[in-house]
Amino acid sequence: MEKLIFVYNAQSGKLNALMDSMHKVLSPSTYDCKLCELTFGLLQENKTWREFRDSLDVDTEFLHRDEFQKTYASKFGHKFEYPIILGQTAKGLEVVVSKPELNKIQSTGELIEKLKNRI
Repeated sequence: MEKLIFVYNAQSGKLNALMDSMHKVLSPSTYDCKLCELTFGLLQENKTWREFRDSLDVDTEFLHRDEFQKTYASKFGHKFEYPIILGQTAKGLEVVVSKPELNKIQSTGELIEKLKNRI
């Protein structure tokens, strides 16, 4: 695997980040980005996640939905449900962890274990 691509179900930009943080606090049951929830606290990246991410021996890229669509979706012609974790290989993009799988994960540790088993 050449690269892991993490795609958040959120739009890029500071205002959108602020709105997402407020949504997580005010209405967590309707917040639709499990990847955000597992990897970020209210204002900063989860420490356990950051340490795992820094230890990876594979390149990583973290994108918001609009950034991913601009950079990758048109190139590879795929339509995905977000959030999603993809692997870029010589053959193209492969799903590493799908949205339904992410939605079942209950903790950052569980996400880390799933990734360790798949990469």
